[in-house]
Amino acid sequence: MNLEKVQNYIHSILEEIGEDPSREGLLKSPERVAKAYQYLTSGYTKDIKLVLNDAIFEEKYDEMVIVKDIDFFSMCEHHMLPFYGKVHVAYIPNGKIVGLSKIPRIVEVFARRLQVQERMTQEIANTLDEYLNPAGVGVVAEAYHMCMMMRGVEKQNSYTLTSAMHGDFKNDARTRGEFLDLISHKRI
Repeated sequence: MNLEKVQNYIHSILEEIGEDPSREGLLKSPERVAKAYQYLTSGYTKDIKLVLNDAIFEEKYDEMVIVKDIDFFSMCEHHMLPFYGKVHVAYIPNGKIVGLSKIPRIVEVFARRLQVQERMTQEIANTLDEYLNPAGVGVVAEAYHMCMMMRGVEKQNSYTLTSAMHGDFKNDARTRGEFLDLISHKRI
């Protein structure tokens, strides 16, 4: 990302909305916004293979593995406003497991892009499916969308749930039900 170019665009946007970019409170805003966008879209520069960092291990474990309540922030590609919430990820190993910390890192890669929640949910599931070849993958994302809260319908308490189910999670109602039941439980 060319930070200087983005700063110039932000400066122009401030002028277009009727602000004075030279007033004290806005003097450094173009630089701050450019750096914020660089961070909030850093998922474009991430390589999943490097994120996984060889943390895939042979293991004879064939029960469900769940990492739930993974906090995320993303940016809606339609309005470039934030959406945020939690992602719950499960997979059933088929000879391979992944280091647990890699699952939130995968979520972060896809959340740090201009996104729609539906695609982000599917991309997380597809990635685990591709690299682990598990018996099944289930991903559920729940999020609040600022584009629905700050503008448009202005509904403060509605949230969006999306899911992506592969393999046993898609084909076996009991497996899917177990996953959905387990992620609904509160922590101890």
